Amino acid sequence: MPKPLEAINDFVVKFANVNGSGSASANALFAKSILRMGIPASSRNIFPSNIQGLPTWYEVRISEASHLGRRGGVDLMVAMNPQTWDKDIAEIEPGGYLLYDSTKPMPPSRFRDDINVIGAPLTEICNRTYDDMRQRQLFKNIIYLGVLSAMLGIDVAAIEALIGEQFRGKDALIKPNLHALQLGRDWAMSALDCPIGLRLERRDKVGDRIFVTGNDTAALGAVYGGATVCAWYPITPSSSLAEAFSAHCFRYRRDAESKQHKYAIIQAEDELASIGVVVGAGWNGSRAFTATSGPGISLMQEFIGLAYFAEIPAVIFDIQRGSPSTGMPTRTQQADILSCAYASHGDTKHVLLFPQDPHEAFDFAARSFDLADRLQTPIFVMLDLDIGMNEWLVPALEWDPARQYDRGKVMTYEQLEAGVEFGRYLDVDGDGIPYRTLPGTHPERGAFFTRGTTKDRYAKYSEEGHDYVDNMQRLLRKFETAKRLLPRPVKREAPVGPLGGPTRFGAIYFGSTAPAMDEALEALEARGLYLDTLRVRGFPFHDDVLDFITGHERIFVIEQNRDAQLRTLLTTELEVDPARLVPILHYDGTPITARFIVKAIADMLAVVTLAPLRKA
Repeated sequence: MPKPLEAINDFVVKFANVNGSGSASANALFAKSILRMGIPASSRNIFPSNIQGLPTWYEVRISEASHLGRRGGVDLMVAMNPQTWDKDIAEIEPGGYLLYDSTKPMPPSRFRDDINVIGAPLTEICNRTYDDMRQRQLFKNIIYLGVLSAMLGIDVAAIEALIGEQFRGKDALIKPNLHALQLGRDWAMSALDCPIGLRLERRDKVGDRIFVTGNDTAALGAVYGGATVCAWYPITPSSSLAEAFSAHCFRYRRDAESKQHKYAIIQAEDELASIGVVVGAGWNGSRAFTATSGPGISLMQEFIGLAYFAEIPAVIFDIQRGSPSTGMPTRTQQADILSCAYASHGDTKHVLLFPQDPHEAFDFAARSFDLADRLQTPIFVMLDLDIGMNEWLVPALEWDPARQYDRGKVMTYEQLEAGVEFGRYLDVDGDGIPYRTLPGTHPERGAFFTRGTTKDRYAKYSEEGHDYVDNMQRLLRKFETAKRLLPRPVKREAPVGPLGGPTRFGAIYFGSTAPAMDEALEALEARGLYLDTLRVRGFPFHDDVLDFITGHERIFVIEQNRDAQLRTLLTTELEVDPARLVPILHYDGTPITARFIVKAIADMLAVVTLAPLRKA
């Protein structure tokens, strides 16, 4: 056998399964048991859009240093799907490990000479233990979990505790699962030299961090942000956000005594109806949102334009997926940037938020409703499948109970009764934001309807050119005001290298690219390649973004789409020379890896660099 890889608390395990085989539960137990040992880990579930029978993968990154983005490469492959065998074997690092079901012998030609092969007779163990075919299939997954617990040195008590929690209330299932776990563990302890070169040792490095999906935290953020109306139409990968909102509202938004619901959740007949409900609720003063993905955004265009031009608060969670058209519904991308920034026809510009993980998804979700009310406009929260549906290890969520909602410029009955001048589209203080009234605030004054056609400052229908230009220019002033209200970009200056002096090159990135980018920077610096970075968190872009670009010779723009959409937005909105912005693009539907970023940037620096990366 080749020299085996050796690592403690720093390796990648990947499970290759068949969708519908019941493997998801066992694989999740594997990841969570590592967290219970105090070792940071992250998981990525790669699954098909079909219901059953196609390949699915589950990748677990174990990193004591908390590098929790995708690294690239696999150190241990648990290959349970004959259909993807060759592809799965090819991913294993030289010296890495393959665990497979050896009940049916395989010819040597199906293996690689530079990996360590471990065959476990999983089907044989199941066949002699269980008579029921479904039990054989389900418990096979728990048996290989038992094998892994011995191979890697997982604390078996952690897995046993998780099984007890998973089947709480279904106690009859606990004992059979524990028995299957022990079957696999006993086989491995007797047949293998355990642990192997890859092993786990208990640490205390998880702390109070939580393991959670972005759709769940965004839904909770909507509750804390004051949302009372959700209208949606099911679409992968956004459906779980609306479902999580329903669950959180059932817990937190029911009257303690009467048990009456204080919220409305509507599964509409399509995306058009759902955004229509949201716009109508927002015009009436409710905090309302929809959750969708790229195809839904395409269908919602006209209502989004109405909300922009009539200036109605609305929040849209876009959980981006592979595109265009139906694309890859269960793969991730960052490919809706331009379609959301300029959604609808004509001259429109929309506010976008770019959370980097489930922790920021919670914060930005809550903040989005304040922004929608303050700016009286649609707000897009730009998640993606990687953040939305995968579980991330993030800091515990926090909320200040003293925090007050910002409802923006809403004129009261008392002000209207006192004769304060009300012009629905009148800018009284230069920030581009007019005062609004909620319907029925006053029996005679204020706004009772709205329109999507042109109007003057007092909401009277007008096709006069000067009224139209006046209104459109005010909307631009409001968009400029938004810069000061959005989360500021996060800047990181490169550490001082051996040459000292300022760094010539920089990188801009956003969203779920962050963890892989953070790890890539360490790897680049180990090679003597130093970059300043800026993580963009909102559009319109803060002035810091232009300052960052003009302060460097070249800027690498890292994003997960084909057409360099963030780079396009930067060059269009900031009017910078496109040659200064070098695209680094990853769009195969899997989350970007640190290795991809390192190679792409290192290769480009080798071409463009004829002098040290720092100015002497």
